[in-house]
Amino acid sequence: MKKLLLTGFVPFLEFPINPTEQIVKNLDEKIIGGYQVYGRILPVDFSESAAKCLEYLEQIQPDVVISLGLAAGRTKITPERIAINCKDGGPDNRGVQVQDEWIVEEGPAAYFSTLPVRRFVNVLNEKGYPAQISNTAGTYLCNNVMYSVLHKVQSENMPVKAGFVHLPASHELAIQKPTLPSWSQEDLQKAVMCMIEALD
Repeated sequence: MKKLLLTGFVPFLEFPINPTEQIVKNLDEKIIGGYQVYGRILPVDFSESAAKCLEYLEQIQPDVVISLGLAAGRTKITPERIAINCKDGGPDNRGVQVQDEWIVEEGPAAYFSTLPVRRFVNVLNEKGYPAQISNTAGTYLCNNVMYSVLHKVQSENMPVKAGFVHLPASHELAIQKPTLPSWSQEDLQKAVMCMIEALD
């Protein structure tokens, strides 16, 4: 059976709940669309998050990596088209803040997702889950993880498809942050399952 590494993050910055954390815990060890899911939670830490994800990549040797992150304020599920070679943004959970740093010194400027992002969007919309391709994963930890995994996979010619999907806030988070648009946690999880089922 094919293996899928599914990652999410712990809460971060001003967001006390990260819906990706619960989704990854719930789907760990499940079989979805012909894939055995290996769910792993990443720290929000510039020095650790990508390293942990690469460690799981080596351990599990998956066929596909789907990393999930919270994009609070977005209204739709947004598969990311591209990751750029830049670390920037707010402080991580250790209080470390970086500006204008390379993720990989002398690495390519960017990598495109190798996930079927257009198919993801089409399938989600057909099933009633609003979705669109995003052309920026930002420069924070989500982009950092996406770029690092794609760099590893492509520079070592590994037969692994990889990419990143941002999710809106959950209702539970929006109760604490009332200005955020939100989805039910159940719908967020079902949407992730739809994307896994849409894989080859």
